[in-house]
Amino acid sequence: MACPVQFLCRGLRTVGLVLLYYVFSIGITFYNKWLMKGFHYPLFMTLVHLTIIFCLSALTRQAVQWWTGKPRVTLRWKEYLRKVAPTAIATALDIGLSNWSFLFITISLYTMTKSSAVLFILFFSLVFKLEEPNPFLILVVLLISCGLFMFTFESTQFNLEGFILVLLASFIGGIRWTLTQVLTQKAELGLQNPIDAMYHLQPLMFLGLFPLFLFNEGLSLSTSEKLFRVTELSPLLYSLFTLSIGGSLAFGLGFSEFLLVSRTSSLTLSISGIFKEVCTLLLATFLMGDKMSMLNWLGFAVCLCGISLHVGLKTYYSKNKGLSLRQLKSKSPELELPLLQRNGDENKDSATDECDDEEEEEITLH
Repeated sequence: MACPVQFLCRGLRTVGLVLLYYVFSIGITFYNKWLMKGFHYPLFMTLVHLTIIFCLSALTRQAVQWWTGKPRVTLRWKEYLRKVAPTAIATALDIGLSNWSFLFITISLYTMTKSSAVLFILFFSLVFKLEEPNPFLILVVLLISCGLFMFTFESTQFNLEGFILVLLASFIGGIRWTLTQVLTQKAELGLQNPIDAMYHLQPLMFLGLFPLFLFNEGLSLSTSEKLFRVTELSPLLYSLFTLSIGGSLAFGLGFSEFLLVSRTSSLTLSISGIFKEVCTLLLATFLMGDKMSMLNWLGFAVCLCGISLHVGLKTYYSKNKGLSLRQLKSKSPELELPLLQRNGDENKDSATDECDDEEEEEITLH
């Protein structure tokens, strides 16, 4: 008799976690775009976000350590610089260039172009032998590529500079997520928990992006009346407040992804991501005034078909041919990897649930 009630509770919890993920994911996209209209320093904004994420990660680690009584992992300098630095630099460039592109392109073009990151993730996964070659991957690549071409073809709001920036960010994002998967699957590092991973990544990300910031924005920002040459205190406090909101949203996004995957499955995150792209484009059209032709919408639909096919193939082969990614078996839900790899057991809390006897093994790329 308890099965329907438990099923309903699990369903409501999943919907709540998906909505929480949508709030942070869609929210930070629109917020950064809005902020860039009056604050033309995207790299500095990214550096502030990284600082806030590091501080919130450190506070969360301390809170968890106090609650559980178990010390959190802290890497030695040699391991930290040799194994974490490549992932941190790739992540910093991916985020920095993505935010930079908001100065030039619409949210709809950004969302669509960012979806092409799946192509680069597939490519680098094959290079690093994290992905098994599959003939259906050719169809996935063709669908996403054709969809991107149709979306940008004769677009009235197309900007080449912004498109190149976000496409470059997608390319680096392929490297980023591949290196992230390698990093978090190394049991000896102990960075499976995303809070620990964010804590260790942020300082090197800051250092990796800082030279690009100095080269592109350092001089203009130092003479800007928004920060360093303010004549009144209120504009400075307003700028710092708006930047802090973006940093909090960025931290919330990473944490909501972790909650969604650890309490449901990575497949849920991937499917939610597909519908999130649809919601983002619809909101961009109605709220931001982005103009899209029928051909652009058709290209977006073709791209989503490619992404959906990829998710379906990953799920099918993980269930029928075993896992193709190297996995780290975790004994605690807090060690589930929320970003790129599988979620071994769907919802650890359901291990004792009499109504759920099947254990779900899924792999997906988000």
